[in-house]
Amino acid sequence: MAYVFPTLVAMALGYTVIELSLKRAIVGAKLAWAGFGAVALGFMLAVVAIGRGTASVLYTFYPPMIGSSIYYIGVVLIVVGSWVWVALMGVNLAIWKRDNPGVPVPLPMFACVASAYLWGWTAVGAAIEIIFQIIPVSLGWKHNIDAGLARVFYSWTLHAIVYFWLMPAYIAYYTIVPRAIGGRLYSDLMARVSFVMFLVVSMPIGIHHLFADPQVGSGFKFMHSVFTALVAIPTLLTVFTICASVEIAGRLRGGKGVIGWLKALPWGNPMMLAITFSFVMLGFGGAGGLINMSYQLDSTIHNTQWVTGHFHLIFAGAVVIMYFVIAYDVWPQITGRAITDLRLIRIQLWLWFIGIMVLTIPWHLVGIMGMPRRMAYFDYTNGEISSQALPVIVSVIGGVICLLAGLLFILILVRAHRSTVDLVEDYTFSAPIHRTENVPSALNGFRLWLALMIGLTLFNYGYPIASLIARPDTAVPGIPIGQGH
Repeated sequence: MAYVFPTLVAMALGYTVIELSLKRAIVGAKLAWAGFGAVALGFMLAVVAIGRGTASVLYTFYPPMIGSSIYYIGVVLIVVGSWVWVALMGVNLAIWKRDNPGVPVPLPMFACVASAYLWGWTAVGAAIEIIFQIIPVSLGWKHNIDAGLARVFYSWTLHAIVYFWLMPAYIAYYTIVPRAIGGRLYSDLMARVSFVMFLVVSMPIGIHHLFADPQVGSGFKFMHSVFTALVAIPTLLTVFTICASVEIAGRLRGGKGVIGWLKALPWGNPMMLAITFSFVMLGFGGAGGLINMSYQLDSTIHNTQWVTGHFHLIFAGAVVIMYFVIAYDVWPQITGRAITDLRLIRIQLWLWFIGIMVLTIPWHLVGIMGMPRRMAYFDYTNGEISSQALPVIVSVIGGVICLLAGLLFILILVRAHRSTVDLVEDYTFSAPIHRTENVPSALNGFRLWLALMIGLTLFNYGYPIASLIARPDTAVPGIPIGQGH
């Protein structure tokens, strides 16, 4: 789910943006379908292995545990299919720029291509781990695996993938929300700066997930911790820019004074509701992330249920709620049918927000109490952990609320698809308050930023990977999980 769901959302949004922002058909549509087919096939293979109980290695693979080769081949197909999307986003951008020399690339397209390039490079780490280390063991070609090296390769992917998941939400913040609530984007250039910063600084930081691992030296751990702090810069730029854009909407609606514009905002608009909920959850999740990235503080919550709560608050909360409103906003363009029942959408968003908060707050609490994550079961009759039972029960209630919200989301789209109200409006993205006539070349392309992204990654990962490869006698026997390897 963690690989497939956000990847398909990003792919769908990217292809949609090509047609809606560039006003032209996708170049390479047949290849796009082939890429989708590879993702779908990979998903089915992985699900079969998981359903048979032969791939209980969890999201991070956890070598030296070795699951079914079918599972790993499925994951590789998902990555390869998504790389087709990465290539097509770059190709379509290049063709458009060739046909429109000197014209600024529309912000939605610029942002989606940044997202694609981020994913294309961050997936390399996990791909190397799976193809060259795990699959040979799962097929019986090798018997040993260097688990420490595998974890370093996976850390290459582990953190930047989260920002890839975030990208559709950030694209919606900048290019959909201001228009949807009746406002203007505060700054087109600020948005471009934020996206290229994510491209550069979110890549070379994954070793901060290995603070407790002995195979990486403390110097590189500290360096990755420092680089992780830099991610706060584009996040804060985004918060400032979107808050300013929301204020513009309030003032355009007649809001006066220091806080009077808040009352004038369209609170009945689902997009206004979603951005509010998303920012609340992003704020709490980001605050927790400061603890996760700290070389010292992380030791208090490392591998506890706190991490699970943090992850779900950011991704399932702040990000997925924006996935919902992206779907509500774009669905009429796909089907030609308008969504008319805004009341149901508001209910669905409220349910999701409440469900996520009820789900994740108890997880943070029991994490502080020392509950480890990724355990098969707990015996709450044991007096040492019995106090954790009640928060866990509360979190289950939150999960049920989220399930209801998810089902309601599907119901809303199905009802809209059957609607008799035709959509007549052309789709538009948010316009900046000051029209952007000229964009610096560095913010209208990616050569500089791709060079920095690749260079910083090699700088931050080169020595740890090379030293582990050169170190002899570090491999251990693979541990089969389930049957059918």
